[in-house]
Amino acid sequence: MYVTLDRALTTPADAPAAALAELRDRTEITDALLRFALGQDLEDRELFASAFTADAELDFRPAAARWGAEPPLMVGRDTIVTTILAMFTGRVDTTHQVTNPRISIDGDTARLTALVEAQHLLVADRRTHALLKNPYDVDLVRDGDRWLIRRLRIDNTWYTGDPTAIFG
Repeated sequence: MYVTLDRALTTPADAPAAALAELRDRTEITDALLRFALGQDLEDRELFASAFTADAELDFRPAAARWGAEPPLMVGRDTIVTTILAMFTGRVDTTHQVTNPRISIDGDTARLTALVEAQHLLVADRRTHALLKNPYDVDLVRDGDRWLIRRLRIDNTWYTGDPTAIFG
């Protein structure tokens, strides 16, 4: 499920052009997840949408199960963007920190695992919050010079606060 390779780069050290291309791909792959995170934090619909394929899937069910919630699988870029931004905009302030990215590339597809810490605060009552530490499992596809998220599965390792007040 998670990327557990024993090294970051797979191109040989004596192939600088291939190594440069792989580094570019790795940067663009990571950027897709950063667009996902910052798009939410800034409530920027265009930036947020730029992270996903048109037929993307976002599965928050594993994380939500930790506090007893049962959200639906979100399918389609428009559904994902509309659902999440409608849930947060004007009601919840968010900040996401993305760390520990691990990447496996296979031609025009890739797999990314990362840890994401997400802080959510109710705008009307800053004392009501949820801080989540979530492992992400992400499948991506190449889209020209950039990469897009095709499938994103969010699990939860721990949380503090009241996620039900944030997510309903």
